[in-house]
Amino acid sequence: MELKQFFLEQLDREAVSCRKVLERVPEGHNSWKPHERSMELGYLASLVATMPGWVAMMIENDETDLNGAGESFRTKSVPSRAQLLALLDEGLAKSRAALAATTEDHLLKTWRLKMGDQVLTEGPRYVQIADGALSHLAHHRGQLSVYLRLNEAKVPAIYGPSADEWH
Repeated sequence: MELKQFFLEQLDREAVSCRKVLERVPEGHNSWKPHERSMELGYLASLVATMPGWVAMMIENDETDLNGAGESFRTKSVPSRAQLLALLDEGLAKSRAALAATTEDHLLKTWRLKMGDQVLTEGPRYVQIADGALSHLAHHRGQLSVYLRLNEAKVPAIYGPSADEWH
């Protein structure tokens, strides 16, 4: 199987889980956080909604500088589930198009994440997509599911049964 086909299929599976979690984010609680050093609920939900779009960024650019990435890359809270789902759909569309248009050779080339002159991570683009986008997404989606539980929202089944959906 080609890498791009593998990532397209994984992106489709992750999209289902993201949608289920985002559909349950309680509105009106964007500033809530479980601890003073934790992310706010609204920021975390927006992060989960936008992370699938990172795949396109990683394919279309050889590096991303967090200091110079601009306002379009910076995550911002949105006030409604509908807006979260729109962000998800927008990022998924961009990433699916980028994956469809890329080549296997391009996925083998280096991609780097920087903060000014400091390189935070670099390696083959396919490894960075797997780790820096998709595994990172799973981590924050799991974190968001804990926020749901702490806000009395029902937690959906993600990779297996959920206590809220077990019959």
